[in-house]
This record gives sequence, C-alpha cells and structure tokens, in this order.
Amino acid sequence: MVDGKCQMVEHQRLRPVMLAGTGSDVGKSILATALCRIFLQDGYHPAPFKAQNMALNSYATPEGLEIGRAQAVQAEAAGIPCHTDMNPLLLKPQSDHTSQVVLNGVPIGNRDAYDFWKKEPLSPDGHFPLGSHPQGENHPDGLPPHYGGGSGRGSIDFRQEVCAAFDRLSQRYNPIVMEGAGSISEINLRDHDLVNMPMARHANADVILVGDIDRGGVFASVYGSIVLQTPEDRQRIKGIIINKFRGDLRLFDSGRKMLEDLCGVPVLGVVPYYKDIHIEEEDSVDLATKSMQAERGKVNVAVVLLRHLSNFTDFNVLERDPRIHLFYTNNTDDLLKSDIIILPGSKSTLSDLYELRRNGVAQAIIRAHREGATVMGICGGYQMMGMEVCDPQHVEGNIDRLPGLGLLPTTTTMSGEKVTRQVTCEYGSGYEIHMGETKPLHAEPSPLLHLNDGTTDGYYVDEHCMGTYVHGILDNPLFIEKLLTPFKGKMAQASEAFDYQAFKNEQYDKLADHVRRHLDMERLYQLLTPNSQLP
Repeated sequence: MVDGKCQMVEHQRLRPVMLAGTGSDVGKSILATALCRIFLQDGYHPAPFKAQNMALNSYATPEGLEIGRAQAVQAEAAGIPCHTDMNPLLLKPQSDHTSQVVLNGVPIGNRDAYDFWKKEPLSPDGHFPLGSHPQGENHPDGLPPHYGGGSGRGSIDFRQEVCAAFDRLSQRYNPIVMEGAGSISEINLRDHDLVNMPMARHANADVILVGDIDRGGVFASVYGSIVLQTPEDRQRIKGIIINKFRGDLRLFDSGRKMLEDLCGVPVLGVVPYYKDIHIEEEDSVDLATKSMQAERGKVNVAVVLLRHLSNFTDFNVLERDPRIHLFYTNNTDDLLKSDIIILPGSKSTLSDLYELRRNGVAQAIIRAHREGATVMGICGGYQMMGMEVCDPQHVEGNIDRLPGLGLLPTTTTMSGEKVTRQVTCEYGSGYEIHMGETKPLHAEPSPLLHLNDGTTDGYYVDEHCMGTYVHGILDNPLFIEKLLTPFKGKMAQASEAFDYQAFKNEQYDKLADHVRRHLDMERLYQLLTPNSQLP
C-alpha cells in the first residue's frame, strides 16, 4: 500500500466484477463509478458494462449512438470514451407498459413489457424491423448481424447481442466493472434475465452483492438474495457490501460477523452515507424536492417539471454554479418569480405540451416571458416553444397536432428517425438525441448555434428567448455566460465561470477515496486475480 492505494502490476489481468443488488437504488451505479475510478488510479484500464438498462436519461456516444447515462458517467470516471458495448440494450419507458427499445445504440421500435419478457417473435407491424440488423452496415465495429435463438423467425436474440457486446469490451479493457439491475432475487424472471446472474456466468465474473442498510431490512434482503440463487450462482457471489450506513461504523461490527456467518460470504466493506459528493444521477425521482423558493442575490432558474422529463443532467452544472439558484417546478406562481425558465427535454413532447396547456403552465411561461424572464428550450422543450408540433405519422401517439407556446417562429414535425450525435459549436460541445425536425415558419433562419460541421442548430430571437436541440450545452462556461448576461446586475458577487469538467473529476476522486477507505480493496484484488490463494 502506498498513499492509501494498492499498487498493482499495470497489465495484470483481472476477472470481471459485477455489482449486483438486493433491490433497486441500493447504490450499484455509484459503487461501479467508484470502482472504475479506483482501478484507473491503480494503473488499470477499466470499463463499465450493464447489459440492459431502463432509463430515460441517455447519452450520445462519439459515434452518435445512444446509451444509458449511468454508463457514460462510469466511462468518464474510468477516463475513457463511452461506447454502446458498455450498455448494448437500453429500454426507455414511454408508459407504464411500453418502452422504446434501443439496441447497440439504435432505436429499433417500441415493445410491450409483457411481450418483451415473453420473447415473442418479431412482427411486421413496425415494432421490430425484419430481415436486417438494426445497425446494419453502420455498426461501429462492422459486426455481422446476429439473429436466431429467439422464439420465431426474424427474432433478435437479445442474449446473444449483449454477450457479444461484453466479449468485445473485455478484449479492450481490464477489468470490466459490471452492474446488475434491480434485485438478483426476482426468480420469476430468471429464465429471461439478461443482466444479472446469467450475464455474470457468461463473463465468468465475481459477484459482489450490494445491500442498502438505510432502507432497513438489510439482513433479510442480503440473506434472502443469496439463498434464492441456484447453487451454481450462489458460489459466484464472493462478497457483500453494505451501503449507505449512517452513524458510528463500530455499531455494525457484530452485524457484519452475523451476516458472514449466515451467508458464508465475506463482508468486503460498510460504506457510509455521504452528502458532500456529487455524481450525476440516473433517475430523476428527487427533482421535485429541490428548493423552490427564490433567493436574493442569485439568478433564479426554474426548470419546468414535465411528466416525461428526460436528460435532467443537463442542469447539473447550474446546480453547482454559486451565482445561480436552480429548482424544478410546475407551479405557476413559482415560474412567475423566476429570472430564467428552461423547458427541458421530454420523451413525449406532445403529451407534455398538452399537459402544460391544460394545467396553466404554458400560459404562466408566456406571461413570465412578457414580464422580462428568459425562456430557453432544450430538445423537446425547444419543440414546444414553437408555433406548432405536428405528428402526422403518429410517432408519439394519437395526437396529430398541437399549438406550441408561440415564443419561437418555428414548426416541428415528428418523424420515426432518431438523431443521435455528438456536436461541437462556438461555445463548446454537447450531444443530440431527438426525434423530429424543427424549421422556421415564415421567418428567416436565426440559429442559436453554429456547428463545426457547417450546419446550424436552434433558434435565437434575442437574449431572452432561444431554443436548441443540443443537450449538454449548459456544461460549457461560455454559453452559461451568454445566458446570464441579462442578469449580471442582479448577482450579489462577481464570480469566475464555473469549470464543470474540473468539478466532475474532483467528485470522482472524492468518491473513489470515500469508497477506498471503507472497502477491503486488498481482498477485492485477491478475489479478482486469477489463481490467487485467499487466506
């Protein structure tokens, strides 16, 4: 050990490690992020992997393909570009029963949850295209299509797809930090599971079971999760991590021994709950609880809380900027107190636009803008700010057309083709993930951004009214300065532009240090080292 870090042989090959959970939201993603950073610090070349993810918060890879945001964050912690092989199957919920299916970065249609889990054959109704691989010749690795193994002719064998992605990734990186999904004890889904223990078997991974002590019942959930496994899978679980512990760690010493005696598996660490480390989240469950009271001496920025809000991480940098007070709301009075209102991305633009018009939020935004507030739309929010949103092909649902907010002289037409790409402009970089095309309506083009490929993006009326398709544009200090320019006189104290990239790297290091202090890394390395002799 040197400076608290295990000094390992740089090119030593380690077995993959999977962080599996006793349930959802136990901290698997965060711990995977921490391990990616720790392995990087210790001289390895790690990469994250999650076979199947379900999230609205997605990200565009350098190749212009789509993956879950959590794996993009983990790749950033590992110091590498993100790639679809890190999350080959992404499900983006569209309702309680259906999801858009994104395979190897490309949307291949919508699927009912029951049909998806029952692995019904693909049909010619447009849900899954027949006769060609969804990525075709555009697959970044130039790989052949994989069909067969399903329940009928033309089926996509999702298990073969995710396993092939892992195999490609494992050839390029060492070690692979795998993440499971939800609980590993959903035995009714065992035969169709693509992401937990069957994936660990394919990868020959050592599984570390994560339990959340903060929610209670950690003994039952850890013990039950292990006992419900098949004998083969039970042998694969090599360690336990107790996460989100509050209080004096010494109080759990007896509990640690009880768990080890009950389960026959070592507890590798008890990781305390923290509040002072900020890592981008995958889920938006806590957005509505953020402070909604306007603050003096700061620029008050309201993000409209949509039902189908996506890519809320667009606003993380605004939360950290000391000159800004950011909150999420759909309360009309709160919106009228804001200096800047941002309409965020949406997974269902027409549905959210309909709701904004029904509940009075649309009228409140128009009034706030008339009284001097800046209104900015991103992606779906940009589409809503125009004169109309049309869906003649019923891409999103049964609504043919809705009038927009009328703040931009534009019209949007939905289409089945999704745009996913990374872009660079005069302010910095970002990425696009959207369906639909927005054009000026009886007006001259007035782009907000000029992209490096010679094209333009968005619409700019003036410093108080603008829209863009580019997610991540707010991560760029130059654009933040542009957005805040009308409110410089209101800010209580001058401050330099906030360096979000430096902040994120600092947080990854803080997270790694926190987990390293409370995890037996020496034993973990022994577990992952082939042919090692454990004491």
